[in-house]
Amino acid sequence: MFGSTPRGVGAYAKVGLETSVAAASPHKLIVMLYDGALVAVMSALAHMKSGNTAEKGKAISKAIQIIDNGLRASLDKEAGGQIAESLDALYEYMSARLLTANIENKPEILEEVRGLLADLRDTWNQIGSSPAAQPQAQKKPAFASV
Repeated sequence: MFGSTPRGVGAYAKVGLETSVAAASPHKLIVMLYDGALVAVMSALAHMKSGNTAEKGKAISKAIQIIDNGLRASLDKEAGGQIAESLDALYEYMSARLLTANIENKPEILEEVRGLLADLRDTWNQIGSSPAAQPQAQKKPAFASV
């Protein structure tokens, strides 16, 4: 009777995530990609330190997929210009470093990528909280009374 509880919890979590994704702004979706990549890198680090090679490989693969198929794929190089080009090169670098960390079993490389992702995520959050990034409907008119 209670054997299916983990599946039920997993299904509930999946619905929660899908709801969050459906309701998220484009800015929030990028933050969610950074969060997912960070979780995958930290998981890979834990598995690397515990000697669990198979799970380490899965976690690193997940991080690479998020970076390549999420973050890199979302770049608009025409509209983003040099910034988008620089981010593309940085994402390519991170994916290559993750592959090296997996092959050479080097936790310091995972830490390097984790730091880069965390810095980018923090910067992205600062951009999203700036008044210029807020949707018009959420801004108060300058003449509104308090």
